[in-house]
Amino acid sequence: MTTSVVSIVYVTDAPAAARFYGDLLGMSPSFETPGYITFDLGPGADLGLWSGQFEDLSPDVPRTSEVCLAIDGGPDELNATFEQWKSNGVTILREPHDAGFGLTFLAADPDGNRIRVAPRG
Repeated sequence: MTTSVVSIVYVTDAPAAARFYGDLLGMSPSFETPGYITFDLGPGADLGLWSGQFEDLSPDVPRTSEVCLAIDGGPDELNATFEQWKSNGVTILREPHDAGFGLTFLAADPDGNRIRVAPRG
């Protein structure tokens, strides 16, 4: 199912953060929207910079990290994964919704750590 693990870092200004990380890593983004930018770190690993603007998060909202499982297959695959996780008793924090970069849902592991499932960008 998983084709890539995306480490997401919450930022206030995604383009400014991308310039910083691009300089730091010596690379250009592999995917860009105004609020979400990723860097391909190699096979199976990406770094995502996300302002949260599509979920109405403001800079004063405490930010947490999350693991993002980026999948191929589009909305049908994402919805099938959601239904499978739900039927397996995984804690669902937010059902599938469009977050500006595509359909996504949010779950939690047994320790409460956030797990996002999203399309591979």
